[in-house]
Amino acid sequence: MAVAVAAILTANSPAAEDYFHLLHVYIGPLTLQHWINDALMAAFFLLVGLEIKREMLDGQLSSWSRRILPGVAAAGGMLVPALFYIFFNRNDHAALQGWAIPTATDIAFALGVISLFGRRVPASLKIFLAALAIIDDLGAVIVVALYYAAELNHTALGGASVVLGLLYGLNRAKVKSLWPYLMLGGLLWVLVFASGVHATIAGVVLALTIPLKLTPGTPEAIYSESPLHKLEHYLQKPVAFAIVPIFGFANAGVSFAGVSTDVLAEPLTMGVAVGLMLGKLVGVLGTVALLVKLGLARLPAQASWGQMVGTAFLCGIGFTMSLFIGLLAFKDPSVQEHVKIGILMGSIGSGVLGALFLTLFGRRTSKRRA
Repeated sequence: MAVAVAAILTANSPAAEDYFHLLHVYIGPLTLQHWINDALMAAFFLLVGLEIKREMLDGQLSSWSRRILPGVAAAGGMLVPALFYIFFNRNDHAALQGWAIPTATDIAFALGVISLFGRRVPASLKIFLAALAIIDDLGAVIVVALYYAAELNHTALGGASVVLGLLYGLNRAKVKSLWPYLMLGGLLWVLVFASGVHATIAGVVLALTIPLKLTPGTPEAIYSESPLHKLEHYLQKPVAFAIVPIFGFANAGVSFAGVSTDVLAEPLTMGVAVGLMLGKLVGVLGTVALLVKLGLARLPAQASWGQMVGTAFLCGIGFTMSLFIGLLAFKDPSVQEHVKIGILMGSIGSGVLGALFLTLFGRRTSKRRA
C-alpha cells in the first residue's frame, strides 16, 4: 500500500520525468518495465501456481465439498464484473479489449484488509476469501494465456512443449532437487516469451511440475521432504517484499497532470471501477446466496450475511492482477492511465466498503473456535 502511494506521489512530483524515463530505459533487449512485468512477475506467478497446486492437492481446495462455494463464487466474481465493464464500453470496440481487468482479486491486499480485524472475523471466512482469490487467480492466468497472447511463434511454442515434457519427466522420476526444475524453468520462460504467449505463464506451468510429497507428521517434516513446500517457502519473502512492491512502484504511478474530472466519468474508467466495486459484490454475493438458497452449500462457519457482504466487497480489490491485465490489454499510455485511475477508484472503494461492513457486523470469536 505504501509503495502504491509512493508511486502516485512520484508520478506527480518534480521527479516524474525521471520516473517515467527510467521505466523505459533499455537493459539488453527489454525496457526496465518489461523486465519487471515479464521476468520478475514470472516469479510471482510461479508462487501463485505453487499455492494453487498445494491447495488443490493438500489444502482448502482438496475436495469438491470444499471447492464448490469459493469455486462458484469465484466464477460469479469474474463473470459479473466483466459484464459490468462490457455494458459501460459496449459502443467502443477497442475498449472492450479490457473486459478482464475488473475480474481479478488481489490476494495480498484482500487478505491484508480482512486480517486487520483479527478474531472479529471468523477464520472460516478468511479461508473462504483465500480459496476464492486463489481460484480467481487461476481464472486470470487462463484468461491471460488464452486471450492476451500475441501472434504465436509455433517453433518456440514447440520448444516450450519439449521443455515441459522434460519437466514432467523429472516429476515422474521423483527428482527432489529443485535445480533441474529451475534451470529448465528458465529455458521455458525464454521459449514462452518468444512464442507470443505472455512469459509469466511459464511460472505457472513450471509450478505445476514441482513435486508435492505428502508426508505424515508435523508441518516441519512435510516442509523438509517436499520440493514444492521448499520452493514456496523460498519465494514467499522475495515475492512479497521485493517483487510485488517493485511491480507496484513501476506500474501504479498515475500522473494527474492535465487530467480533468471528466476522466472519472469516462466509460472505460467507470467500467473498471464499477466492475470491481459493484460487479464483484453482485457476482460473489449473488452466487453464494444462490448456493445457500438451493441447499448446495452453507455460509462459512460462524459467519453472518453482513460479514459475507463485507468479504464480497473485499474481492473488488484488484490492484496487482488488474494492473497486470490492464497493461496487457492496452498499449497506449494515455489509455493505461485511465485504467489505473479506474483500478484505484474501484479498489479503494471496495476496500473501504468491505472494511465498513466487517466493522459493523464483526463479532469477536473465541480463540478456540477461530
